[in-house]
Amino acid sequence: MATPLDPGATYQLHTTVNDARTAAALADPGEALPPVFGTPFMIADMERACAALLAPLLQAGEVSVGARIEVSHSAPTPSGASITATATFTERDGPLYWFDVQAEDAGGRIGKGRIARAIVDQDTLLAKAGVRT
Repeated sequence: MATPLDPGATYQLHTTVNDARTAAALADPGEALPPVFGTPFMIADMERACAALLAPLLQAGEVSVGARIEVSHSAPTPSGASITATATFTERDGPLYWFDVQAEDAGGRIGKGRIARAIVDQDTLLAKAGVRT
């Protein structure tokens, strides 16, 4: 049986920015993006923190997936810096599990927002995506 998830449950994910996790790493030739922590990577860390909180609820064959993201990225972080992404479970609204999220570096908060995830059957998800298992 799955473990219940109580409002206020929190998970922190600690990572380090490297050159591959910068906005510049996403640039195609000729594009000018800065060599600082990229927003997609910040959101990925936030999503992973949310997923970690949902992991104990998963039954065999289930995965959690992102459903909605409302996030702002407010400060730059250089390569080499440590990041902490924090997810706090706030509520369940039908199939959606909502989390308050934030990311910080040594200088303070660099991003915040809300993320919703849903728990789905992995085989059904992959079949809808046309992925053969």
